[in-house]
Amino acid sequence: MARYGKTALAAALMVVPAAAVMADPPPPPPYQMRAAAPAGDRLAAGRDGRALFENHCGYCHLTFGMGTNLLVKQRLAVGASPATALLANRDDLTAAYVHAIVRMGKGAMPPQTRVDVTDRELDSIAAWLGRGK
Repeated sequence: MARYGKTALAAALMVVPAAAVMADPPPPPPYQMRAAAPAGDRLAAGRDGRALFENHCGYCHLTFGMGTNLLVKQRLAVGASPATALLANRDDLTAAYVHAIVRMGKGAMPPQTRVDVTDRELDSIAAWLGRGK
């Protein structure tokens, strides 16, 4: 009986270090983290489009996000660089196009309501992505 007790004790001691390692898991990848919402009134004009994009759109449209992964295939099909799957790297987006896609959706992207992204927030995001076009 003592023999089994020593084996059980040895097995328990081997599990304790593994439990200690599991106590601090690594941080999630960037596409699973949401950027902090910029401070200020959501209905105010002229807010930081980049910060709003990272907060509202980043889950899907930052590196390794589902939207970026789906866009890689589409961009390659038209002969464009896969780097242009990141919306921040695009130079062919207009503010009007961004508005239309956000409100109506496209493919796997569902439409975003005015509760999800206010009109003023969308204006800032579209201006940042459209770069004045």
